[in-house]
Amino acid sequence: MRFNRMLLSTALVIVALVIQVSVLARLHLPGAVPDLLLLTVLGLALVYGHVGGALVGFGAGLLADLAPPADHAAGRYALVLCVIGYLAGLAKPDNGQLKSATGPMAVVVAAAIGSTLLYAGVGALVGDTAARHVGLGNLLFTATLYDLLLAPFVVPGLMALARRAENDPLAETGGSGKSADVGAGLLSSGTGLRIGSQRGGLRAKAVKARVARAGRIKGVKRL
Repeated sequence: MRFNRMLLSTALVIVALVIQVSVLARLHLPGAVPDLLLLTVLGLALVYGHVGGALVGFGAGLLADLAPPADHAAGRYALVLCVIGYLAGLAKPDNGQLKSATGPMAVVVAAAIGSTLLYAGVGALVGDTAARHVGLGNLLFTATLYDLLLAPFVVPGLMALARRAENDPLAETGGSGKSADVGAGLLSSGTGLRIGSQRGGLRAKAVKARVARAGRIKGVKRL
């Protein structure tokens, strides 16, 4: 991952984790907790692709595993978000632009269900049966509902920030040449004249000036 991707991803993940732990986890909503960290991974994965999504998901999940008051085995949520980030990155459009909001919302629903099932499955392997006591069906419903309600306020903004960082002209090679071409295009389009026609007009003026000068010199010689 490039430096601007790493910097932006780290900042967004840390902010999401702080809000997740200090605000959303204390709302005491019935069932699951709105997963802002998952939505952050999804928003970045839809821009960075499957490789970037997997890396962001693993780092975000590992921070969540180590941040208090985590009471599960370290690496459990890192595995879940790594898989979810990879799969969500496969849904990245080829041109980087989404035609409608249906695609991201479908990704959010699938990710909420998949992450809940995968987290419960990994927990069952390590002996964590908390999902059975709460009720897996209730967790699936509430996790999907909360994430779907929160997604329109989070995912589009994160995708816009990620695209803006990707299109940073300072991070592109040959930026000066492109800016010169753009400047020339703006000049020609703004004046309504082409560069070639401008050069031709200057040459015609120079020829006329030479002819006039030659005529004056001949007149002086005749006198």
